[in-house]
Amino acid sequence: MQKPEKNLEQEKRLKDNMANIHHKILVISGKGGVGKTTVAVNLAYNLALKNHRVGILDVDLHGPNIAKMLGIENEKLSGSDSRMIEPLKVLPNLKAVSIALIIETPEMPIIWRGPLKSITIRQFLADVNWDKLDYLIIDSPPGTGDEPLSICQLIPGISGVIIVTTPQDVAILDSTKAVYFAKELKVPVIGIVENMAGFICPYCKKKTDLFKIGGGEKAATDLGVPFLGRIPIEPAMVKASDSGKPFIHFNKETETARIIEQMEQRIVDFLGKGEERNANIRVSM
Repeated sequence: MQKPEKNLEQEKRLKDNMANIHHKILVISGKGGVGKTTVAVNLAYNLALKNHRVGILDVDLHGPNIAKMLGIENEKLSGSDSRMIEPLKVLPNLKAVSIALIIETPEMPIIWRGPLKSITIRQFLADVNWDKLDYLIIDSPPGTGDEPLSICQLIPGISGVIIVTTPQDVAILDSTKAVYFAKELKVPVIGIVENMAGFICPYCKKKTDLFKIGGGEKAATDLGVPFLGRIPIEPAMVKASDSGKPFIHFNKETETARIIEQMEQRIVDFLGKGEERNANIRVSM
């Protein structure tokens, strides 16, 4: 009978933890290679630079890249006196947790089935000392499998999902599935981001549409969900991700940084309107 008691204790910690976090945002994609983690990292970093209290949680257990993109891949998580896991501080008000900050050999793969992945994600939500946060940005692996499903089922009152796609038809088809995934679970769709929408030459600054353009926006219109913005392919963003220096901080004067800023404002506005709707519902009751 001891095991169920421990599960109940963890369930209480999870609820208490999540109650201390204002907005819980899941970043997903229908397929891999669309730049989902890049969007999550730059969103979290930029919110933190504006003095919001931010956490970023990497639940891509098989391909964790957040630590690399934040320049903390050589760091490790530690415990506290309360036997909670202490997240790693990237900035005074930005905390990060990833399986990459636990495993000793980054090159070794995580070979786990679904139940073990779900247990780990539950621990990241319940047993990490997140404290009070304005935003928790959760980066999920591509697809609609165990990890995003666990997050949506475990977090009470999740604020919504951001879906990242590229302009190609195959990516848009998969992002459409991601929208239906969210709707099936009754999770708000904050919006669709169309990434890799054109290439900006670093020399002449001319933009070339390599993978077509506008597919993400059309999908958002057809599905009746917000369109958050169109991010071009930016060589400096690739370099920033590889060097662990988030693009948004070190390239503030670029057109791409301006686009990310606008995208972030649309996300904040969506969350604010959601709070207004909830307040009106409570008043009417």
